[in-house]
Amino acid sequence: MIKYLTRRFAYGLAILVGVNLLTFFLFFTVNTPDDMARLNIGGKRVTQEQIEKWKAERGYDKPLYWDASQAGAARVTHTVFWERSVSLMLLDFGRSDARQAVDIGHEIKTRMGVSLQLAVPIFILQLIISVAFALLLTFFRHSRIDFWGVVLCVLMLSISSLFYIIVGQFFFSRVLRLVPINGYEPGLDAIKFLALPIVLSLLSRLGGEARLYRAMLLEEVGKDYVRTARAKGLSEPVVLMRHVLRNALIPIITSAGAYLPYVFLGSLVFESFFGIPGLGAFVIEAITGQDFAIVRTMVFLGALLYIASNALIDVVYTWVDPRVRLT
Repeated sequence: MIKYLTRRFAYGLAILVGVNLLTFFLFFTVNTPDDMARLNIGGKRVTQEQIEKWKAERGYDKPLYWDASQAGAARVTHTVFWERSVSLMLLDFGRSDARQAVDIGHEIKTRMGVSLQLAVPIFILQLIISVAFALLLTFFRHSRIDFWGVVLCVLMLSISSLFYIIVGQFFFSRVLRLVPINGYEPGLDAIKFLALPIVLSLLSRLGGEARLYRAMLLEEVGKDYVRTARAKGLSEPVVLMRHVLRNALIPIITSAGAYLPYVFLGSLVFESFFGIPGLGAFVIEAITGQDFAIVRTMVFLGALLYIASNALIDVVYTWVDPRVRLT
């Protein structure tokens, strides 16, 4: 396993370098440091002196990729790309381009806690409810309960998450006045602000997840080992829980593991609509303000979390199924 993880680490490092290069290239293909300066300084009459001062304060007064005035390795190392990439790989995220007083690393640590308060309950409850609903439909397969359960899943899958948000805010906040429509407060008061987005997020994802898990369980139900278990006299609930679910865990883990990065990065849609100051809202603010330092950092962290989650999923496979070997 050590050899496997070492190889995955090497692959992951190459992917991170490629993601960083692509992000840098795409951003500065659309914008230039001068455009960023004009946007952040504001006003219609921005002088070139103000632009140059803004660029010098943030390190954008150097060439982006290649410095022809230098010799040897300095042509590459004396560039914005090199300096920003090295610090990024060392997890030194620097400061915001739009607001120099904002330390990106500190903001990430602060906002990640808020995002986790929202995302962790969603992740755990979503997995439990979706698997339980899929098991129920599998138990009553080819019956009216199964038919109408699938219809409900397709209906829920067809509705946009924005619809759930708008209807949920109107009904629970405006009409019933059970929870605030948006905002956030730390401590136990956070529950009343997070309850509605958690419920709506569960509803928006339940249809797709339950339908996927049902298909995985039905694929296992028709296999020989299930018929053998029934022939031994085991009841259907025992067969489903002890045999079918256990053998369907690998695809379920794969599906659930794909959501892991969002547990840390937050939800762009729900945090923005409900005014929750998590990492999702942080990204939206950075994109709106064309803050490259924050955008680059969040894209890098997203890639890092995806690589780490995929490696973790592979390790979990070996725990779930002893036949799996990492080589």
